[in-house]
Amino acid sequence: MTNLNMNFAPSSSEHRPTTCGTETPVHSAEDLTAGGNLAQICLSDAVYTLRITRQGKLILTK
Repeated sequence: MTNLNMNFAPSSSEHRPTTCGTETPVHSAEDLTAGGNLAQICLSDAVYTLRITRQGKLILTK
């Protein structure tokens, strides 16, 4: 498996809560994509692509 550099600059905590009323972590899609519209997410040996569309929706593909 390829190691991906997943170091992103932290953003202001004013703009993103750490939870949404539960103990589940919340991550900003803009932070994950480093201000762009694509991010790669690894799970086990699979790499998924997270895309932010022009309409502001998220698509996750393998």
